Amino acid sequence: MSSHFVDAVERSIMLMQGNLGEQLTVDDMARAAMFSKFHYTRVFQRVTGVSPGRFLSALRLQRAKSLLLSTSMNVADISVHVGYNSVGTFSSRFTRSVGLSPTEYRRGGGVLRSIAPLPPDDVAAGRGVVSGVVAARSSAAIEVVFMGLFKSRIPEGRPVSCATLAGPGRFGLDKVPEGTWYLLCHGLGFGDDGGPKSEADALFGCHGPFRIGPEQALDVVVRLEPARLYDPPMLLAMPDVRAIATGRRSRWGGVGVGRAA
Repeated sequence: MSSHFVDAVERSIMLMQGNLGEQLTVDDMARAAMFSKFHYTRVFQRVTGVSPGRFLSALRLQRAKSLLLSTSMNVADISVHVGYNSVGTFSSRFTRSVGLSPTEYRRGGGVLRSIAPLPPDDVAAGRGVVSGVVAARSSAAIEVVFMGLFKSRIPEGRPVSCATLAGPGRFGLDKVPEGTWYLLCHGLGFGDDGGPKSEADALFGCHGPFRIGPEQALDVVVRLEPARLYDPPMLLAMPDVRAIATGRRSRWGGVGVGRAA
């Protein structure tokens, strides 16, 4: 990827981050990148994997997640702060992307206690398999890796298949439907105080887009690295790292290789 393109996209993302409560247009973003509107949209999609509008929407929800946990602002004020004119629209989009309503997210400390892949009614039954290895730097203290297959480059909503691992290692995702997917991984660990690190400190890995055909098996390697400015934010709420790391079983499934139940 050309560093010139990456620098231009990052300039526009910094504009987004500094103006989440404003009604930014693609023209505004293109000017920050110093590209024409048409060229900017193509370059942004190439660098990030999503459109500028979708990236901006994801940043707004990411900021809302942070405000819910770090302030006492009510949901209506947060929705305005991150650029929504309707608290109802904000709440429905937050719930769909994060997996919890804003109130539930705050009450639960930003943690999802359970997750399941999309049910058969929402996605065609599949017999594909995606397996391989999640790798990280030897110095990285990763206690739990969450991985899921998503339709988009943005990790939001319920995946079509998912698993949790007790650290980097081999994995297997079965019953993968035919289609084009992104395998998105987040590695979480503990800080010096013994508590779980924040999502901002998570390591990130992506493989895709790739297509799975009927009964096709694919073996991949995903490397966990610090998130870059142009990586779309993780919107789906993360699991309880401490509970999984200490070996307690939950509806996420057993710790180790496998597909979440």
